[in-house]
Amino acid sequence: MASLSIRNVRKVYPNGAEILKGINLEIEDGQFLILVGGSGCGKSTLLNMIAGLETVTEGEILIGDRCVNHIAPKSRDIAMVFQSYALYPTMTVRENISFGLGIRKVPKDEQTLIVNRVAETLQMTHLLDRKPAQLSGGQRQRVAMGRAIARDPALFLFDEPLSNLDAKLRVEMRAEIKLMHQRLGTTIVYVTHDQIEAMTLGDKIAVMKDGIVQQFGSPQEIYDKPDNLFVAGFIGSPSMNFLSGKLVQHGAGLAFTLRHADRTTLLPLPAESMDAATQKTWLDRDIVLGIRPEHVTDALSARHAETPGGYSPSEVECMIELTEPTGPDTIAFTWINEFRATCRTHPRAEATPGKRMALAFDLSKAVLFDPVTELRIG
Repeated sequence: MASLSIRNVRKVYPNGAEILKGINLEIEDGQFLILVGGSGCGKSTLLNMIAGLETVTEGEILIGDRCVNHIAPKSRDIAMVFQSYALYPTMTVRENISFGLGIRKVPKDEQTLIVNRVAETLQMTHLLDRKPAQLSGGQRQRVAMGRAIARDPALFLFDEPLSNLDAKLRVEMRAEIKLMHQRLGTTIVYVTHDQIEAMTLGDKIAVMKDGIVQQFGSPQEIYDKPDNLFVAGFIGSPSMNFLSGKLVQHGAGLAFTLRHADRTTLLPLPAESMDAATQKTWLDRDIVLGIRPEHVTDALSARHAETPGGYSPSEVECMIELTEPTGPDTIAFTWINEFRATCRTHPRAEATPGKRMALAFDLSKAVLFDPVTELRIG
């Protein structure tokens, strides 16, 4: 195992295209880092630079205490798992896993021990004598992981390994990868565009956009306190609701103006939402209020939920436009401040399209953003 340090790393191609614009990341031995973002954000380029498949224009990449900028990929003590599995079709699972060991001239008896240990770890002992064509997609990905584990590297690199799998297999393989990490305590860097994978797998997440790390932190930190509108909208499913409105005086504190159907309602903000100086700065100004769907729910469920400091969510009658039953929840849609807001309601609340419903807004969990800079306020 090894720590990973990425210090002021930039990548500029000869045509002048700047792909990475000063990346700084640090993870400790045994941590699981997720690089997440949309297509073209630079996450795969960064992974390839860690692997040595791309050169570093500026900055340093350290694996452990060793700068690897000018070290060949084979000498970096890494193992990579690809999206496409990259298995040898004419070899059995046993031969695929042991192939790299043979190249490194590991004795045959030791190879057998390693292959058996890896197969047991990934619960694929019964697959050792099959060839890739006889395996499912999930089994092939497990073999690709086994081949990487057999090398016992300092660092594992995963490049969107689950994107070729169907939805059920992705869930199963997420669990496999997480169990592997728990058993082996390995340091992992994992690239994905799937924010659910990011939230469920990572110890640390780096959310990337346009070659810049927008936010780096634990999954819960990023979910609860996104630094900007991009991160807030990218992480979470369904996405966070963004309501544009004003902050106005309400007693000793502030309230957010909520427009729904033909009426306007004031939603009081909890006292701890912002300090006195920030309140003064934003009074009577436009803001963006971000609130996640689970914090806009049917009033009955909200009345039975615990809220901090005796805060009571504000209840508002809203017209339901559309519903999507999911089993444990019913996703309901309504128009608020000219935004189609998503709400999570209990199935027994019976949200019905075309009918009004009392929705509770828990602003103790809301996040406020500057509409100009798109940065979080406070």
